[in-house]
Amino acid sequence: MTKIERETAETKIALSFSARGAGKAQIQTGVGFFDHMLTLFARHGRFDLTVEAVGDLQVDGHHLVEDVGICLGKALAQNLGGKKNIRRYGQSILPMDECLVLAAVDLSGRSYLGYHFPSLSGASAAMGEGGFVPELAQEFWRAVVANGGFNLHLRELVGGNTHHLLEAGFKAASRAIRMAVEELPGEGIPSTKGIL
Repeated sequence: MTKIERETAETKIALSFSARGAGKAQIQTGVGFFDHMLTLFARHGRFDLTVEAVGDLQVDGHHLVEDVGICLGKALAQNLGGKKNIRRYGQSILPMDECLVLAAVDLSGRSYLGYHFPSLSGASAAMGEGGFVPELAQEFWRAVVANGGFNLHLRELVGGNTHHLLEAGFKAASRAIRMAVEELPGEGIPSTKGIL
């Protein structure tokens, strides 16, 4: 289990993460929809995740969501150590009712987010308590990959309900990451460079 703490003038976060867990989550951010997304991220990736976060929600949810992403990315990178004996790549195509989302991951050591959800363009209604608006999902994933040092492509294949699209994105990403962190004994470092 890797523990990360972050405190700024805007947020205070304590996060614990294990990439090889049982899908247990204890999430408390004050942003109800975000709590739901992090809980299902842990469950579908079989990660153990605890998050206690407070932030300036009187402004909006942006700082808190982004800073939790920073902490999760750092925890993922630290939890994997030198990335020896991992699959490295993972992918998932995940349906949720009328929606279909693709996620592809490369734990390359290089940060890149490809995020394409045209159905969410212009969607601005806050979802649940705490002020989670759809654009915060992209900010969250950007912070995760920037601090985790990996590639993540998340793409809407078929759009629909905003809640369904966002949830399918979190679930697909978690399953792709789970595949990428899978242990492959004897694999060594999965790169011709000898380092990731």
